[in-house]
Parts: sequence; C-alpha cells; structure tokens
Amino acid sequence: MTEVLSVQQMQAADRAAMAAGIGGEVLMEAAGREVAEAVLDRFGAKPTAVLCGPGNNGGDGFVIARYLKKAGAKVRVALLGERAKLRGDAAIMAKRWRGRVKPLGEDVLDGAALVVDGLFGAGLARDVEGSARQVLAVAGSRGLPIIAIDTPSGVHGDSGQVLGFAPQAAMTVSFFRPKTGHLLYPGRGLCGELRIVDIGIPSTVLSEIQPKTWLNQSDIWLPSWPPLRAEGHKYSRGHAVVLSGGAGKTGAARLAAGAALRVGAGLVTVASPKGAVAENAAHLTAVMIDPWRNGAEFKGLLLDPRRNAVCLGPGAGVGKQLRDNVFAALSLKKTVVLDADAITAFAKARKGLFAKLHRNCILTPHQSEFGRLFQGGGDKLQRTRRAAADCGSVVLLKGPDTVIAAPDGRAVINTNAPPELATAGSGDVLAGFCTGLLAQGLPAFEGAAAACWLHGAAAQRFGPGLTAEDLAPALPGVLAEIRTETN
Repeated sequence: MTEVLSVQQMQAADRAAMAAGIGGEVLMEAAGREVAEAVLDRFGAKPTAVLCGPGNNGGDGFVIARYLKKAGAKVRVALLGERAKLRGDAAIMAKRWRGRVKPLGEDVLDGAALVVDGLFGAGLARDVEGSARQVLAVAGSRGLPIIAIDTPSGVHGDSGQVLGFAPQAAMTVSFFRPKTGHLLYPGRGLCGELRIVDIGIPSTVLSEIQPKTWLNQSDIWLPSWPPLRAEGHKYSRGHAVVLSGGAGKTGAARLAAGAALRVGAGLVTVASPKGAVAENAAHLTAVMIDPWRNGAEFKGLLLDPRRNAVCLGPGAGVGKQLRDNVFAALSLKKTVVLDADAITAFAKARKGLFAKLHRNCILTPHQSEFGRLFQGGGDKLQRTRRAAADCGSVVLLKGPDTVIAAPDGRAVINTNAPPELATAGSGDVLAGFCTGLLAQGLPAFEGAAAACWLHGAAAQRFGPGLTAEDLAPALPGVLAEIRTETN
C-alpha cells in the first residue's frame, strides 16, 4: 500500500534513516540527483535557473545544479540569503557547487528555459513574500516551467493550503512517500505532475512511523473483495434497500439503486412512498419496488434479515419522516449509507444521530452537508478523521480530493476522480456503490474506499460527456479488471 505521510512523519523517516547509518549528506546528494534526473527525463538539458533557499531545500538545489551542469545544461544559481549562513548538509552542498551564486533576483531568470524551485519545502510555516514571491511570480508570468523540490514554495506540506503565495509547478519531485499536501487541493493542483523518488530511505522505517493514511488504491480493499462462487445465489450477495423520495423526486433513489445492483448486490429494492410507486415502476425492471405509507410500514419492510444494507437520503426530502426512517434502519442494526438529505435532516439533531450510528455505517457528505453536521477547523484530512471519530462511523467527504476516514483513525485520500464527475446525480451513484458493496459484506471503510475508487474509474472509462446515468453502465469493464487482479 502507498502510505501518505505528514511533514512530521517525513522528518521522522529522515531521522530513522540517519539513525540506521545513512548520513544526511548521502540523502541530500541522492535527492538532488533524483530531481535532476527527473528534470532531464521530462525537459532535457535546457538553460535552467536554480533558486535555492536557506535550508535543506536550498541544499538540494545546489546538488541539482551540479548534476544538470554535468549533463550539459547551462545553469544559473541564485540564493535567498547569504552563502556563509548556510548550515549542515546544505552548506556542504553549496561548497561542492563550483559556479557563481547570485543573490535572489529577477535577473537570474534571464535566458532561462526552466526554473527549479528550491526555496522552501513542505515544512514551511510562514507566508512566502519579498524577493522569493517576486521571482516566482515573474517566472510564472514568463511562462517558464517550474520544477518544485518537495512542494511548490508556499504550499503547506500537510494541508495543501497556500501560505501567502505559491507558484504553479509543471512538475513536483518529492521523496520516499507522498505527503498529504501533495494530494489535497489547492496544493494538488499546484504540484503539476507529481513524482515520488527513492533516495535510499529504507521502507522499514515505516514500522516506526506507523502511518494511518494511504493513497486510495485497490490494495486497500481488494483483500476484502467478495469472490463470486459457483454455488452462490442472489441472496448470498446481499439485498440492498434504497429509500425513494416522493412523487417527482424519485430519480436520485433510482440512480443509487441501479448502482447498487451494478456493483454486485444480489437484489435491490426501492422502498417507495405509495404515491410514487407508479413513477418508480415506469423506470425499474431488475430493481424491485416495495411500497410504504408510514414509518411503521417502512420499518416493517426492513425486518427481513436478508435486507442487510440500506441507503437513505438521495432525493428523500428533509424532515421528521426521514429522521424516523434513519432511526428505524439503525435500530435494526442494518449496514447503512446516509447521503444528501439524510445528513442535512440531522443538522439540529446531530447528537441523537451520533448516539445511534455504528461502525458499519457510511456518511457521504459534500462540503456544505459536512458543515451542517460536523464542527471544527483544520485541513480536510484532519476534519474528516475527527468527524469519523465523533460520529463513530466511516465518513466520506466528497470532492476532487475525497477523503475517507474510519473511527479508528485510518484514512485514505482518493485521487482518480476526473472533473466530469461534477454533474448532477453522480453522488447518488456513489451512495449506491457504497450500499451495494456493504450488502455483499465489505466492511464500511473498505467498502467506502472501493466505491469511491470505482466511481472515479468508471468516470474515467466513459470520458467526456459523462452524466450520472452513464456511471453504472461503465462499471462492468472496471470490475472485469478488478476480478483479473483477484484471480
């Protein structure tokens, strides 16, 4: 699995590597060499301005300059600060650079075709200003490709937020493992192409760091993937129930129900208010319909123990009836997905909801819905992780950088969502994928992570022109690839 590290954890990895006998000077030399090779691989040996800061990023910059010059590139180096004030490994690398070192200013960009940003790294905690900001801004205005060391200067390594100013990088080269700031917006967008390179830190240091955040990839959830068995039948693959809204508001539930069926649930039933049965029946075939008139009847249709996963919220309408239906499903200990209206409905009753939720529930809010139910600041990863701990369930905070967190602190960041997913109804399909996977027995955390990844992969497979109705039909090709991995 691909671990994602905080700035503090990356610093701990560096210390652990040095404690194991790998000197800081060796790590810096390797870092600079790998960045230079990445630059040469993508851009070739072109005239390059290397901007060095007063810390270790600047030390990396001096190494990069040396390797680019060795490869035949014309290199100019500029330093923020005084060379005599450099310390440690950065000072050693500055001495190894035999060329001129200019004070940081716009003139270092004259004649350059590329810029290496080695001013500040992921650990920066103050705004970028002064000559650093000015030179980076001018480089951007001239359209010069910027290659960032570790992170673009000004991008916080944990939150991905911009500290005053940050340039748009064409490529960011970082070390050992990705950092959260590489994956959360706006930092993710500012990084450009992200390359993570090996500089000799042994993977065994991870046992000391014990990270609990990962990139959302199939190795997170494939071990929990339910196999198809020759002796299996529809009930062995679970029975999902999706609550429908009233007449005129049934489309969202049908999208979720179709998605639950397509992702592999053996049976799917739409629990339809009696007045919306005809509307739902006009559109559904393989998905069944079960009518209800009041809360008692809705709870009654959930009494069948084979109906093991329930999706509530898409198009359901906000009000007491929805809250009662949510409590009915939770009281029967069903695996539950709460989306859209089922989250908003508890904006003023969050404590009552949290008291009933359990670890095998998934909440799928977008940012506005999240704010109605959860409180507190911090970056997106911190907020999602805290929300999961507060409510005792898995929280999937949607967006281009979706974060999924479990109550025990585990979290994944999803990176495969294309911009085409910003279309009405795509969230309803995601809720259906979650429900269908829960029905088949995936644990909530793995089910949410798998659903999110499949959602992005299906959208990528379909491509431009995507609407929510296209997602479920695009899924079989993705599932075929997944099944190949599991065989």
